[in-house]
Amino acid sequence: MINLNTTNTIKKKKIRPGRGIGSGKGKTSGRGHKGQKSRSGVAIKSFEGGQMPLYRRLPKRGFNSIKKPEIAKVNIGKIQLSIDKNKIKSSEKINLNLLKKIKLVSGKFNKIKILGNGDLKDKIDMEVNFISKSVKEKLEKTGSAIKIIKQK
Repeated sequence: MINLNTTNTIKKKKIRPGRGIGSGKGKTSGRGHKGQKSRSGVAIKSFEGGQMPLYRRLPKRGFNSIKKPEIAKVNIGKIQLSIDKNKIKSSEKINLNLLKKIKLVSGKFNKIKILGNGDLKDKIDMEVNFISKSVKEKLEKTGSAIKIIKQK
């Protein structure tokens, strides 16, 4: 049954399934007869009718190594910022333990690499595991001392 409102919009009568045979959606409520889908509370989410599901057809991606070395990466600009905020003195030796102490690096890391993003103004003394070429140039320009630790 269709009613016309004063605003010329069409309103359809709401279908209420399972309210008698006369409603047009009575008895089985449009679910057909028997079977898993006719029951309530059952959902077949990724089942594709016996076809190999999509999540199993696609190849696995990525790999997480168990023995992955935990290397912290810190930009030289962050170290300069810490010096400017007086968290680090430019005279003291900058190493992994110091950076953990001032919470620039989290405690799970056991090696450190210094990256070249940012500028360095002060002369500093560093003890690190790895260093990028751009940082090496910046440290040499300021006359800073670098000690690269070799670990197994």
